[in-house]
Amino acid sequence: MDGEMAVRQEHGALVVAATGPLDIDNVAPLGETLQKAAEDGVARVVVDLSAVTFADSSTVNVLIQAHDALGPALRLAAPSAVLARLFTLTGLDTVLPLYESVAEALDAEPPAPLGAEDGEREG
Repeated sequence: MDGEMAVRQEHGALVVAATGPLDIDNVAPLGETLQKAAEDGVARVVVDLSAVTFADSSTVNVLIQAHDALGPALRLAAPSAVLARLFTLTGLDTVLPLYESVAEALDAEPPAPLGAEDGEREG
């Protein structure tokens, strides 16, 4: 079967490991899992992309929708060379929360809300 996915709990986070090609024919389970995590209010979701061998625009759309739904809870980890190139070509490497490894994604602090670093919103 192409495009498999494994889900596990690790260090208080939901870790979703995608394997093989992710395209319009098989990316739906990933999208459904990420949407359910958003609906359930999961605090940290790490998507392990290290074993993804192909991705198309439907995969990009799923990841953007997940980013919109999960916000700082979403962390994309260890993108394969194929995905790293896709993210660079599309400019998504500047938008999506990318980490070099699952461990790094698990350990990372969520980004601070806009303006919070200087206390600008306090009143």
